[in-house]
Amino acid sequence: MTKQQGWIDRAVFATGLRRWTRAAREAREADLPVLRRQRARARRLRSQLDALIHVAEERLALPLIGNQAFPSPPDSDWAWRPELWCGPLPVGGISSVPSNSSLGREATLFHDCQHSEMTLRQIRNQREADLAAYGLRLDVFRFDGSYLSLAVDLPEHVGHGLKRDHLIRVRTIVEMEKPLEIFARLNIKHGPNTEQIVRELPLGAESVEVEFDLAYTRLNEKRVERLWLDLIFEGPEMNQVILRDLTFSRRKRAAL
Repeated sequence: MTKQQGWIDRAVFATGLRRWTRAAREAREADLPVLRRQRARARRLRSQLDALIHVAEERLALPLIGNQAFPSPPDSDWAWRPELWCGPLPVGGISSVPSNSSLGREATLFHDCQHSEMTLRQIRNQREADLAAYGLRLDVFRFDGSYLSLAVDLPEHVGHGLKRDHLIRVRTIVEMEKPLEIFARLNIKHGPNTEQIVRELPLGAESVEVEFDLAYTRLNEKRVERLWLDLIFEGPEMNQVILRDLTFSRRKRAAL
């Protein structure tokens, strides 16, 4: 909309508003035929306004698409939410998910089932408490494999300047139909080696966070190539897991 069109739009709205304000003020003294016409027009207008307000309230109450805002330590030097939880993906779901299936550019599901009875789908978050625009729903029916994991690739730049005095925090919001053990494993490839740190997500808590202290690794700081997180689901058969959010942040450990 051009500047001139915007001015015309505001002028038309102001004129209409003044007209209906005057009609409402004079309604008690208006001639009945005039009042009858005004009532019919007002009802038609109210129907469209109610429809607009209903849709607007619904859409504006949803988390903003592309939102990267989330709580992180004030001394963080990096914070990130993967694309799957930020905006709509070109392909929103996969059924009978084969192993090594990707949803978007950063999330990949791995398993060793002979017959996959799983679905993976991006869903729109609609709760008032949600900061992420989208979530990820994993439905598992019959499960004849020995492992199931979701790998999330971290952006390349998180490895720049990564030191052994860094802490990497992962925060997620999890919903599940029945209790399920979930482990988070941070993988850091440096040269020919890969460091792995495993943390168990607390059971029974919806919003959980874990920290990975790189001081306990043999990280070669000069050869960091890539990082990724594995979320490992133990005994997932006949369960539904929803990851409402997944965020990462990085900060230096406090000096002792």
